[in-house]
Amino acid sequence: MYNPTVARLTYRALLGRRRAAILFVLPALLIVIAAAVRSFSGADDQVTADLLGGFALATMVPLIGVIAGTGAIGPEIDDGSIVYLLAKPVKRSTIIFTKLIVAIAVTMAFSAIPTLIAGLILNGNGQQIAIAYTVAALVASIAYAAVFLLLGTVTRHAVVFGLVYALVWESLFGNLVPGARTLSVQQWSLALAQRIGENGVISSDVGLPLAVILLVGVTAAATWYAGRKLRTLKLAGEE
Repeated sequence: MYNPTVARLTYRALLGRRRAAILFVLPALLIVIAAAVRSFSGADDQVTADLLGGFALATMVPLIGVIAGTGAIGPEIDDGSIVYLLAKPVKRSTIIFTKLIVAIAVTMAFSAIPTLIAGLILNGNGQQIAIAYTVAALVASIAYAAVFLLLGTVTRHAVVFGLVYALVWESLFGNLVPGARTLSVQQWSLALAQRIGENGVISSDVGLPLAVILLVGVTAAATWYAGRKLRTLKLAGEE
């Protein structure tokens, strides 16, 4: 199911000079903000949870997911270069699975690691807050990568739709509108963070069993449908 050649090409595309520079911006900003907040307010559990939840998990993770998920396949479909990959004796389901693994790895690396560093800077992992949000970022990375990889296979405007979803649904509605929270990857991952923290500072509107079911279901469904779309993909010049 995993193809090293496809993985290498995908990593090269995602971590090229221009895209890698974009990926580094938000993690660097999070760490700078964390250092500034710690210097001004000291170690504070609630401030740590607010920053990691409001910026890292609600904004940074989905945006990095957009970049990694759509970038893993969207540009190749847009410019037609994926025809060279599809012409190889590699199953299309293998291509999707491999690109998903790469997108997940990149999203995790550029979101979970900075979240952990920021949490340690803010309160030294007091009340297990840094670890809790790091786990939430890791879990959310899987779902976001799958969803945005799917977007990359179904529309040429995947980045635009992905940004709208990340900034409007996850960052805005996922934080402010009670009914929408239950349909937010952010809230599903927060359910795991809440269990790990067990301190009352972290909360989610979704119970842990339902959150796990939704995370697994969305990831599996998005991956399956992305594979299906790639199998039926019609490129320019195909009959």
